[in-house]
Amino acid sequence: MSSTAEKTGPPEASEPAAPTARAPDWAILAIACLGQFMVVLDVSIVNVALPSIHNELGFSDAGLQWVVNAYTIVFAGFLLLGGRAADLFGQRRLFLIGLSLFTGASLVGGFAQNQGMLIGARAAQGLGGAVLSPATLTILITTFREPAARTRALGAWSAVAGGGGAAGALAGGILTDLISWRWILFVNVPIGVVGLILARLVIPENRNARANHRIDVPGAVLITGGLTALVAGIVQSGSHGWTSVATLLPLLAGLALIGFFMVYQARIAPDPLVPLRLFRSRALAVANGSMFFLASAVFASWYFLTLYLQGPLGYSPLSAGYVFLPQTVGIILGAQVSSRLVGRIGPRPPLLAGCTVSAIGLAWMSRIPTHGAYVANLMVPSVLATLGIGLSMTPLAFSATAGLAPQDAGFGSGLINAMRQIGGSLGLAVLATIAIDHTRALRGAGQAADAAVVSGYGRAFAVSAGFAVVAGLIALALPSPGRSPGAPDAVPAAGVPPAREPEG
Repeated sequence: MSSTAEKTGPPEASEPAAPTARAPDWAILAIACLGQFMVVLDVSIVNVALPSIHNELGFSDAGLQWVVNAYTIVFAGFLLLGGRAADLFGQRRLFLIGLSLFTGASLVGGFAQNQGMLIGARAAQGLGGAVLSPATLTILITTFREPAARTRALGAWSAVAGGGGAAGALAGGILTDLISWRWILFVNVPIGVVGLILARLVIPENRNARANHRIDVPGAVLITGGLTALVAGIVQSGSHGWTSVATLLPLLAGLALIGFFMVYQARIAPDPLVPLRLFRSRALAVANGSMFFLASAVFASWYFLTLYLQGPLGYSPLSAGYVFLPQTVGIILGAQVSSRLVGRIGPRPPLLAGCTVSAIGLAWMSRIPTHGAYVANLMVPSVLATLGIGLSMTPLAFSATAGLAPQDAGFGSGLINAMRQIGGSLGLAVLATIAIDHTRALRGAGQAADAAVVSGYGRAFAVSAGFAVVAGLIALALPSPGRSPGAPDAVPAAGVPPAREPEG
């Protein structure tokens, strides 16, 4: 169980390491939001720069996805561990460690001279983000103890996290277009240095006095290694086929590592990273299954949209960055609507609506022409796809923590966010392989290059729509809101909030 759940406990649960003059709460909030902004920014800022990276470092079509997946896989694998470490070692120390690692990896990535150097730097960024992101939430929970103040602080933190997505797409386009794609990484360095200086001056050192002094490092390594090997096998299938040794070995290794991870969590780990007993909660299990497929559908689709805009359509990186802004508005609008609906009608109707809207948008995008136009072919369906994900986020976070004991709610909210990253990574690997295979088959049949590539993207969007439909079918299994909240598989009645605020 994630000890981040204990952050909602009484004040004596956290002990200052040394009596120091307390900085103003607004200053602490600003530093925590800065750290979270950097983590979220780096998920989206790289998308617009992918074609430039592809050209300069000579990535293959299959290999390019590792620029995205190296970050998201490591981030997901170590996210829950990061929350536990913040309790054990202290929030300021973990904030400084995470920000230092993230900033240093950004500097190395900006100077990358080859593919391996860039992918390694992105993986190190993911590890830094997995340490930094939970630490920012820990800082807010321990600083703002009065419920109204905590709600306002978490609202600001969530708004900054949402704004990071929009800022990333636009900033990535500006930096890539006007300077170089390397500045999507270099930009983190001055921000990180300022953040490190201010954090040492402003953030008090607190740790959870009740935290278990064991953290499940082997569990985090096993799940990260398993996911990496699984993605590698899927990627290899595009060039070697599904029956080749180059494909089967990493696939089998990945499945073996994930299988051993499950056994380790259930029978061996003294303090498991993922307590499997909690999956007796039907709401938690359904929410994570639905999140996996929805993330596979929508988040992975942005990869193909970027390549389509800057490839066949000939958009500059800056123009492509502007295209993503309406999609961000769609996410924000959907989140606002669903946050009001969940309290009135429960999580299942808005979640089903979100999955349906995303599926419609993605299916529409599967019909993209070789030389289309943004307004005529992309604007409405792309906004529908992200409106659906916005409608789904609050119901998923709600359901992932519903019916859990207060001390387990932190695990539930952390797991749903890790599942979003895992779904996006595996979904991208599968969809990229499908697109590449389809394009290769059409090229072999004599079709023109651009037409074959765009048809491959269309096939990926069509499968994405299928993933969104699967997410909706899984959501049908959510328990009705009228069940007792104390039951293992219950969702609280409409209007009853989850046990604690969702993590980012």
